Amino acid sequence: MKYFQNWQLKNKGKSGSENGKVFAAEVPGNIQSDYAKFLGIEDIMYSDNAKVLQKTEDDYFEYFCNIDFNLSDGQKLYFVAQGIDYKYDIFLSGKKIHSGEGMYKTVELDITGAKAGDRLSILIYPHPRLNKEIKGREDASQSCKPAVSYGWDWNPRLLISGLWKPCYLETRDTDYISPVKVTYELSENLKNAKVKFVCESAGKPVYIIKDKNGKVVYRGAKATCTLKNIDLWWPNGEGEQALYEYTVKTAGYKRSGKIGFKKIKLVQNLGTANEPEGFPHPRYVSFITVKINGRRIFAKGSNLVNLELFFGKVTKERCEEMVKLAVSCNMNILRIWGGAGLLKPEFYEACDKYGIMVWQEFMLACNNYVGTPHYLKVLESEATAIISLMQNHASLCLWCGGNELFNSWSGMDDNSHAIRLLNKLCYEQTPQIPFLSTSPMCGMAHGGYTFCEKNGRECYDIFQSANNSAYTEFGVPSISPRQNLEKVIPQDELFPFKPTDSYVYHHGYNAWTPDTWLCEDTIKRYFGESDSLDKIISRSQWMQCEGYKSIFEEARRQWPHCSMAINWCFNEPWITAANNSLIAYPNIKKPAYFAVKDSLRPALFSAKITKFLWRSGEKMSFDVYLINDSPAPVTEHADVYIKIGNKRFALLSFTASAKERTNLLCPTVNFVLPNIKADHLTVEIKSESGKYDSTYKLVYNPDFSKKPKVKRLNADN
Repeated sequence: MKYFQNWQLKNKGKSGSENGKVFAAEVPGNIQSDYAKFLGIEDIMYSDNAKVLQKTEDDYFEYFCNIDFNLSDGQKLYFVAQGIDYKYDIFLSGKKIHSGEGMYKTVELDITGAKAGDRLSILIYPHPRLNKEIKGREDASQSCKPAVSYGWDWNPRLLISGLWKPCYLETRDTDYISPVKVTYELSENLKNAKVKFVCESAGKPVYIIKDKNGKVVYRGAKATCTLKNIDLWWPNGEGEQALYEYTVKTAGYKRSGKIGFKKIKLVQNLGTANEPEGFPHPRYVSFITVKINGRRIFAKGSNLVNLELFFGKVTKERCEEMVKLAVSCNMNILRIWGGAGLLKPEFYEACDKYGIMVWQEFMLACNNYVGTPHYLKVLESEATAIISLMQNHASLCLWCGGNELFNSWSGMDDNSHAIRLLNKLCYEQTPQIPFLSTSPMCGMAHGGYTFCEKNGRECYDIFQSANNSAYTEFGVPSISPRQNLEKVIPQDELFPFKPTDSYVYHHGYNAWTPDTWLCEDTIKRYFGESDSLDKIISRSQWMQCEGYKSIFEEARRQWPHCSMAINWCFNEPWITAANNSLIAYPNIKKPAYFAVKDSLRPALFSAKITKFLWRSGEKMSFDVYLINDSPAPVTEHADVYIKIGNKRFALLSFTASAKERTNLLCPTVNFVLPNIKADHLTVEIKSESGKYDSTYKLVYNPDFSKKPKVKRLNADN
């Protein structure tokens, strides 16, 4: 039985010995959230309220309680903490009984001699910082703490700590069962599975497996069995997410879980530059095509970051909500970005259930994690715990060392001890799951992150000129919805935009470059001045929609030499002024979410639009494709139109047939744009069934004879 305790907190100052004031603790939770409430800060997101917590970065805090439990004869008593962030000492009745560092390894301590009413306390040390004179992500380079808490261009510097996962006393009988590891081997034809259970118990466990329909397919005392004619687990859009339920039980205890049978590999992309005709295969282009259950697929999805500023506040409902949003957006993969760390188990359970492949990174990002003995010791402990937590999940499809570790600002490589260690641990514990040292690797790409570069080059041209095997980060920003801005920006600062403390703190300015992520200059280039907040938000979101559509569809058109498109990013952990995300905090779907949802349908007609701004008199030329990455062929009739103002021009009519996982180049549109009064034009591709329609909304300047009043991109040659 589990006994949850009534915890309290005390700030013990920078010496660790101060007799600070006592305040209430929420467990699971985070010290800094509880301390903010104690200080009277009702809304940590408003303006720059969270800055006050930076004063506590070097403070010690203490959790304490007088333990309460009932222990029967023959039982043992354990203190269990599933996650303590980050460095800590544990005391029972004033005596230190354990010390630890890390936030993912479960602490299990036998305290059978303890008595009800004894004082249990946990001293939390100050946050690890490499250089106390410089506050930046570099602070995390000798820590296994997620780097995001040290500040990023979408997350404030907010170092959090504490009991962020469940923490309790547990009474255990002699037939207690340790956490269960399930492994399996699939037959060559993927029809049968040899299943093996690994666990410890002084009792005599019985093993039970039920198929997806609840039918018992194995019951016995042996920890190994062979299942015949199994159903496979497939990602979203590829097939069913068949999950078998297992139970391991003794006379007084049981554990249950799910098994999803799959075979996953990363294979070399077809048609990539310098693809070898024979062996040996060089490493010029990294193997990044997902081959699952013998089928090559296009991986389409997004980068997921921490769901909340305070990791301990993430709920099961929040996890499932995010996964459902990805599924509804026609995604089949989420890259769990290393700088944000591991999510709670409920998130991965939802991925298992709904068919989202998980690219799981370890907590390394954009730093050179020098392999000092102490760092490697903690990394090994934490990574081992992470692998153990993840290994049973059907959705786990790819391990990755971390983010941008081989880039110039990090300077790591395959010989870096941290990378070698992670690869070793993943192979030893989950040899069936591929391991990628970092992202990007050779042939893969990160960026760009704006609608157009400072030199005026748009995302259309950037990606249509590229030839990468995978685009694992790319972004187009937009201003956040008005209702979110009003929650965090003082009313008198809302509009016009200025680099106030509130806008800077919420990443409107100086988040990456001075103008990111509001990007006012870019908006002005296309539209001129915006005279209201609603107008500039609408224009910004319009650009994000078309930018993301152009990139996702171009990446898909480049199949099979490109096999993956994962945008930056899906969500945000707090309200930003502007961001590349598709979901504004906490769960507001931006217009770009729906644009991406359309562009990620299994099959669609796609127009290869070459730019955003068009003028009357210009010849508009673009290719039309039938994109089909579904497991079935598609044949469809389509008509192409251009609509300007209240006039609609019929341009093409054709029928196209594309085999499964094949893109078909259809006719090319050539049309001289007439001079009609309107501020935009719409390209429409209408399919006979309506299932494969696509629409593109572009800026239109009807007065071709006059120079625009503002500088515009793509001026006439």
